[in-house]
Amino acid sequence: MTRVLMVCLGNICRSPLAHGILQSKLPSHSFFIDSAGTGNYHIGSAPDKRSIEVAKSNGIDISKQRCRQFGVSDFDAFDIIYVMDESNYKDVLKIARHQDDISKVKLILHKVEAASSTDVPDPYWGNQEDFEYVFNLLHDACENIAKQLQKQN
Repeated sequence: MTRVLMVCLGNICRSPLAHGILQSKLPSHSFFIDSAGTGNYHIGSAPDKRSIEVAKSNGIDISKQRCRQFGVSDFDAFDIIYVMDESNYKDVLKIARHQDDISKVKLILHKVEAASSTDVPDPYWGNQEDFEYVFNLLHDACENIAKQLQKQN
């Protein structure tokens, strides 16, 4: 089984969306998808209601996800760790123990050829349009990730 982790700052906006989107594209018997935040602000909380709404409007239910903090044990538990932006990338690498850990960490937008940035913008302080924009970015990235993972399995 291939295990993929999505990581953002608080684990309430971007990474839950990426988690839900990728999970909807891959068979659960071959892939395990989860998400976490580098910060501890929302541990145990559901995703932001706007993330839940934009996912639901696209046929994906993320309402049962609960926020958790990224930890060093995630390097052992997951094969690939996708981070949402450069700040998350640096935070995750700070606790990496060795090159094997580092090699698992990737910027998710590197999977979108037409992306104008390596950072998925944080929609938390924005409006519904910002959440829809982030959903579409992550959908494109997860589409490419799913195709690549299915070829490898």
